[in-house]
Amino acid sequence: MGVASYEFEVTSPIAPARLFKAFVLEAAKIWPTAAPHAVKSVELEGDASPGSIVKITFVEGLPYQYMKHQIGGHDENNFSYSYSMIEGGPLGDKLEKISYENQFVAAADGGSICKSSIKYYTVGDYVITEDEIKTLIKGSEIGKASYGLGDRQGSPSHYRSLFRYFISLKL
Repeated sequence: MGVASYEFEVTSPIAPARLFKAFVLEAAKIWPTAAPHAVKSVELEGDASPGSIVKITFVEGLPYQYMKHQIGGHDENNFSYSYSMIEGGPLGDKLEKISYENQFVAAADGGSICKSSIKYYTVGDYVITEDEIKTLIKGSEIGKASYGLGDRQGSPSHYRSLFRYFISLKL
């Protein structure tokens, strides 16, 4: 098994506590409303503690029918969370899993910086290329969920339109 990593940061005008609540604590309720054109449902198998499974089912017409995430954990004091995609989505026969570590930190303007680290675990001796990683980033679950809300270039700026939606929420 090989491992390839990718890191990026995205800014938001929303405070870390509100983003953490929307992306982590209330995601199952918010995502189908925030992106009804992409997310059909979000189901939790377990009590949301580490090891629990989250199944995201997409609407017809998207490249993937569903994906399952295994919750790694979250820290409400540091606004950080981790999970691994373990089934469905882009995993196919070349990727065993994709692990994500994210943290919302306060920005000087009162907003947030979302720091993300992604690790791609390959099957066997397969070596993932940089172009494949870029394609996976374009098709990430958050990218797919926000597709149509923001730019369609697949860059991290697709988060910005979701942030605008979250501003309107009473979190």
